[in-house]
Amino acid sequence: MRADKHFLAGQSIPSRRHYPRVETPNEVWVYWNCKGREDTSQVRDLSMGGLFVKTEVARDVDTTIRLDFLVQEGQIRAEAVVRHVKPGRGLGLKFTALTEEDGPRLTALMTRLRSLSQSRTNPK
Repeated sequence: MRADKHFLAGQSIPSRRHYPRVETPNEVWVYWNCKGREDTSQVRDLSMGGLFVKTEVARDVDTTIRLDFLVQEGQIRAEAVVRHVKPGRGLGLKFTALTEEDGPRLTALMTRLRSLSQSRTNPK
């Protein structure tokens, strides 16, 4: 081990994520378009920085995808880029563009999902 590296036992390693993820219930889906191919996929988890979509369709890393969320908050359109691929399971996507109108709706969706998640883990 190099002398300039310090490790503390029991201390967690910080996540690379800039935004916390929230698990999504089965009702969160996106319609997506990539290189002329269209598909609809369930969202496994979501953050203000990106999402993971369940799909058996593989796409190359750095490929741009256009997304339309199918949620009760209203129209949320975004552009994302493929950051990682889990063959047969899905795609990790990072948001690259979100309209000014869609930002507040994404925030509202995240708020609703967090409250659903908390109610499932903390039943009264």
